[in-house]
Amino acid sequence: MNLSYIRTLWEEMRLVNGITLRAIEVLPADKIDTRPIRDMRTPKELVAHMAETMRSCAVGATKGKITTDETAEKGAGLETREDLKNAMANAWKTADAAVKSLTETQATAAVETPWNFSPPAWVCIQIIADEHLHHRGQLYAYLRALGVEPPFMWDFEKNAPEFQPKQHQQA
Repeated sequence: MNLSYIRTLWEEMRLVNGITLRAIEVLPADKIDTRPIRDMRTPKELVAHMAETMRSCAVGATKGKITTDETAEKGAGLETREDLKNAMANAWKTADAAVKSLTETQATAAVETPWNFSPPAWVCIQIIADEHLHHRGQLYAYLRALGVEPPFMWDFEKNAPEFQPKQHQQA
């Protein structure tokens, strides 16, 4: 695997993240601290985890070591649905800049992780995609448990302009 693979995967993540932001927008504002599914994270904790994983893995891939922020992981300081959306949007901006800065050498270099293995950076970017989609599925289950229809998962054209397919973006 190489930098070309990362770029292709990251382009897909851009579209996927647009759908995730739309899912956050339809979370009932008064339910972000509830447990729609017993023994699972709250919507706030779930979104915080998704955002922190995206940020920490992308930045870690550029630095050769992933470190996580435990307080960010738990949603500290996130009080509203808008806070959740902003946390995910900010994590995307940071991760996007980090991934776009990766060099071919960095893409194949080992990255120290808190999970007792040291994969190449391209695997760390794959971890972001895998984790994001897994947890977005949980977010969809939460939305349904709360009586909300989630956004269609491939309706990228209705994303914010920066998360639409390139042919739909304005120049």
